[in-house]
Amino acid sequence: MGVLKTPRDPVKRRLLRLHVALLARFGPQGWWPARSPFEVAVGAILTQHTAWTGVERAVANLRSARALTAAGLAALSAPRLQRLVRPAGTYRLKARRLRHFAAWLLASHGGRMAALEGAPLAGLRRELLALPGIGPETADSILLYGAGRPVFVADAYSRRVLARHRLVPPEAGYEDLRRFLEAHLPGDPRLFNELHALLVAVGKSHCRARPRCDGCPLRGDLRGRPPRG
Repeated sequence: MGVLKTPRDPVKRRLLRLHVALLARFGPQGWWPARSPFEVAVGAILTQHTAWTGVERAVANLRSARALTAAGLAALSAPRLQRLVRPAGTYRLKARRLRHFAAWLLASHGGRMAALEGAPLAGLRRELLALPGIGPETADSILLYGAGRPVFVADAYSRRVLARHRLVPPEAGYEDLRRFLEAHLPGDPRLFNELHALLVAVGKSHCRARPRCDGCPLRGDLRGRPPRG
């Protein structure tokens, strides 16, 4: 049996220690909750600025209508699609975004999410970002959780936790944080998936707008590094 090697990169060592500590506390998160990669993409678009419970109801409506494929969704009339996704809020806007995404997937990738697994990543990400209403976090959620690509979803929870641990500056932008994490972690989509979900978990339970450091599984990493407010 080979001996496990300690990463030479001190930032990588810290990030992997945080991952181990979070996994020990919260366990595997099982993200993204969906029955198919296309459903992941639909959920990523619908979850913008709304609670997940509303997204679940909208996805259930689409499933009942057999519209959780690119072709099925594209076949819906605009009024019917709006009615189905209404529980997710801003339903007219989100219906348009879903139609744009489905049309792109059909035209560029034969309607198959599996085609995204092997396409050149940089170009694929640019195509997604060019679609109306799909910003970096939504695009990266589709790529990571729907297509299994090594793209880190550098959301507000990740920024808050890592800034308080003085790994990144508080003013770090989305792209800066994403590139930082991708540069200092092994390019493993399973690791990116789990670590992102775990950072959300600790962000909700401990690293809130007003931090609750008592009992936090990452408290030991802050020794000698007072958390930022």
